[in-house]
Amino acid sequence: VQLQAFGGGSVQAGDSLRLSCVASGLTFSDYAMGWFRQPPGKEREFVAGISRTGSSTAYSDSVKGRFTISRDGAKNAVYLEMNSLKPEDTAVYFCAADRGVSAARLRVGPIHPEMFDDWGQGTQVTVSS
Repeated sequence: VQLQAFGGGSVQAGDSLRLSCVASGLTFSDYAMGWFRQPPGKEREFVAGISRTGSSTAYSDSVKGRFTISRDGAKNAVYLEMNSLKPEDTAVYFCAADRGVSAARLRVGPIHPEMFDDWGQGTQVTVSS
């Protein structure tokens, strides 16, 4: 499984960014997908997740209402639309995939990085005030 994330950058507070992650080496529809982030000096944390079919999504409280996760099976891609960005959103963002995370598990939470087996390289997002 290979996951390639891109779309990060340096923006001002209030701006928007769209992260993309393209997956290969897997049957995309078999995998739940997630976005995580690691702020400077902190542990990796859950941001958003989407079930295999896209019918269920989950968000951390800190991004709920501002970020939207989606997936496109035709492109083997998962996206993270980030609006109203804040300086505290500054982090390296990672996409992850896992066959075992169910839609029910996403809904119930909490979602931990250890639940996902496959990871891509990170993409840096820097938000300045």
